[in-house]
Amino acid sequence: MIDVNAYLGHFAFRQLRHNTAGGLLRFMDRKRIERALVSSAASITYRNAHAGNEEVAAEIKSHRDRLIGCAVLNPGYAGWRDDLKTCHEEFGMKALRLYPRWHNYKLTDAPCLDLVHKAAERGLAVTIPMRVEDRRQQSWLVDIPDVNHDEAAALIKAVPRASFILMSGSGFAGSILGRKNNGLPANYAIDISLLTAELNNEIGQLRSNLGEERVVFGTGMPFHYADPALTKLEILDASEAVKEKIRRGNARRILKL
Repeated sequence: MIDVNAYLGHFAFRQLRHNTAGGLLRFMDRKRIERALVSSAASITYRNAHAGNEEVAAEIKSHRDRLIGCAVLNPGYAGWRDDLKTCHEEFGMKALRLYPRWHNYKLTDAPCLDLVHKAAERGLAVTIPMRVEDRRQQSWLVDIPDVNHDEAAALIKAVPRASFILMSGSGFAGSILGRKNNGLPANYAIDISLLTAELNNEIGQLRSNLGEERVVFGTGMPFHYADPALTKLEILDASEAVKEKIRRGNARRILKL
């Protein structure tokens, strides 16, 4: 399995376990997860997000066969162009991760569009967590809403040559992002970390509306336990061939592994 939604490092408002390369790999071994796309949890709240990329690059240097680097950059921060080049060319990272609500910008702002265009030119997938934590569980110091589905759709439409992964979200089937014939390019996939496989069966709805190539495996670990995502795959009413695409095939294609 390839997990497209994992983290290393510390988070400002909560203790995380299994958040070192060694700890995460041991946890992955117990859950039979082969590889994971990892970004910096610290970069979510660092003033300079790139400092977290440097920490992740050092952590995964000896584990690149299993841990795939994902750069966190803030398009409103001076120097992101140099940081993007470093993350791609020096650190060998395969994707970009955006936090528009935490970093105080909109996905449709000109600097963000510029960053996504530059990432697409380099062949990097663009990953967007719709949330980091449930808003009801956030620290009293912050009040960060989820990323709006329509805003994400506008970015997807604006940069059709980019490859997007939308993560840690729900309610897609009832929005433009999950509807059949929605007028959007087929350049995005959705991870299963917060989707349902029984009640409303959102995974099944997205498979039907978007296609089985547009659903990927993600856990959100170590913010979340891996078991719910694993259970969803186990009980999913789909053939083994479809499950294999969700487990790793689709991620391999999108991340060019």
